Amino acid sequence: MKKIFLIIFFIFIPLNNSYASFEIKGLQPLPPFGVFSTFSAETLKQNQLGISLGFEKSSEPDINKTYLQLAYGLHNKFEINFLIPYVLSSKEFSSGFEDFSIGVKHRLISESKYKPALAYMLIVSAHSGKKQLSTEGGIGAGLILTKKVGPFKGHLNFIYNNPESSGLKDQYLMNIGSELAVTHSSKILFEITGRKNYFRNKLDLLEWRLGYRVKTKDNIFTSFGAGFDIKNRTPDYRLLFSISVILPKNKEVSY
Repeated sequence: MKKIFLIIFFIFIPLNNSYASFEIKGLQPLPPFGVFSTFSAETLKQNQLGISLGFEKSSEPDINKTYLQLAYGLHNKFEINFLIPYVLSSKEFSSGFEDFSIGVKHRLISESKYKPALAYMLIVSAHSGKKQLSTEGGIGAGLILTKKVGPFKGHLNFIYNNPESSGLKDQYLMNIGSELAVTHSSKILFEITGRKNYFRNKLDLLEWRLGYRVKTKDNIFTSFGAGFDIKNRTPDYRLLFSISVILPKNKEVSY
């Protein structure tokens, strides 16, 4: 597994592209506990550790990123998440880290036959040191709903972020994600995400994403997908890839 991480990392790092504007990446769910940017109310079990390495490429603006995700089960209903995004070098800006994000997710209500699971998240981001890649840190919070019906599992998120920089506006996100089990080890992923970002006081992103996730081993998950613009905003499209590992291997992973 260490060799796979190293191969992916060195394949992605040499990619260089220019971009005219920048999109700040916030905290993301660690697969398989969500759909791309949509969190699940499920959490890692106590003392489980999740590690994921991902890559994202968008067009118009042309931006390439890698990111490292970590998650740890503090309790069967409490989980702490970390995201460390890295922007690859371009003609306009040298490569560098975006803001680091830390979030705590707490499942308040577990799913039952008739009611969805309910969780909330508290988020803190730390200044990266590069002004053009940062909001100078900030705080945020989110509400998460998850419900499974047959082979379908659906998620709904409302997330708010308040940047530290006085020149930026509050960000609001609404994500809808679904997972369809097609085999015992694979799922089709679908997501719609809407965002009012830090730079404009109106909806600036409405995007749908389609992908596929496969459990390559009992504790290893590979996800890939593509996102497409709905509202004639930017980016026109994006490609996403990640590989994640849940440890220890002998602990059951919800899938």
